[in-house]
Amino acid sequence: MNKGLVVVHVRFCEGTTLPLEVSYWARKGAAGRRGKGLYPELYLLGIHDHCTPLLASEIAQAAAALCSLEEARHMMESRGCLLDIKTVRNITKRFAGRARGGQKAEPIVEALSKEALKGRNVVLSTDGGRLRVRSGKRGRKKKGRGYKTDWREPKLLIIYVVNDTGRVDKKILPIIDGTLKGPDMLIALMHIYLGSLNLSEVDQILFVADGAPWIWESVQLIRAMLNLRVKCKILELIDFYHVVQHLHAFAELKKQWSRKKRKQWVTRQKRLLKNGETKEVIEHLQEAAKGSKSKLLVRELKYFIKNRERLSYKEVAALKMPIGSGAMESAVRRVVNLRLKSPCIFWKEESAEEMLLLRAYYKSGRWNLLKKMAYEGGLLYAA
Repeated sequence: MNKGLVVVHVRFCEGTTLPLEVSYWARKGAAGRRGKGLYPELYLLGIHDHCTPLLASEIAQAAAALCSLEEARHMMESRGCLLDIKTVRNITKRFAGRARGGQKAEPIVEALSKEALKGRNVVLSTDGGRLRVRSGKRGRKKKGRGYKTDWREPKLLIIYVVNDTGRVDKKILPIIDGTLKGPDMLIALMHIYLGSLNLSEVDQILFVADGAPWIWESVQLIRAMLNLRVKCKILELIDFYHVVQHLHAFAELKKQWSRKKRKQWVTRQKRLLKNGETKEVIEHLQEAAKGSKSKLLVRELKYFIKNRERLSYKEVAALKMPIGSGAMESAVRRVVNLRLKSPCIFWKEESAEEMLLLRAYYKSGRWNLLKKMAYEGGLLYAA
């Protein structure tokens, strides 16, 4: 329902404001002009929250790059743009919402499908981080219901290209994203990105991660989808350095071994793994665990037996591809740990989800793509 013309003050990056007379449309039955509605002319120009697209992008980028919303507010203030903390929060929140809403639209498909991957090796990895989420407590309301701040595991993914030396190719930006909504949502995100990339002429695709069961259950679903699209070799690999940690854990459980023997035993198993002697390593583990009643020792042994097909380090190294998930560990640190994780910081789940998206695109160098998602593909998002 058209509520008539109203004057709206639009903010610009330099801190100036411009009054514009535009029509306001509200839902039928909304009381006066306070009902939920929109300004169609501004909406089509990409102007939301009384901010130009460039200003909204810069506010959201500052919120993602800096340590807090308060620092983002101070930075914008130093540029002459006076905003309170609530305004910074709302602009950031809605910018992220529009970007996520436009994720399945044309901007991301066009941008990623143009990247040249012919004859390249692509690596996919996923892992979990840690942050604290605020949720209300159940019970009788007295002075205040209170809340709890439990630790949650945001799940991240990274897709990147390696060069001829097996290192991350700096010429092609990685794809990083994350979610708090569990493995199913992570699979959906991976499906979006892999569906947008032109993988038909890729040489090899490598999944590398630690041994968490949820990761490899997710990988099987993604692999089934890829098998329908590509004919290249698809490899699965447990991160070598996580495997070494399990070797050390196994050796530490052998109390009758001396410290020197444990160290020598682990060094030998590492060498065998790198030489492709997986069968021999498992035989050594079985021999060491024989007759033991330790449940922990048996658990470590089962870890290696279960993942024996994902220990082909010699084959992967020969293909000039990484045998570790260092890029994923770095992404968790840069995206989650340096912004969202702290004993004194806790988030509402929705806010954490939005900040994960902003931070991931900022740290991967794909902020321009995020802006396209927010303003070209996000027209269907209800701002």
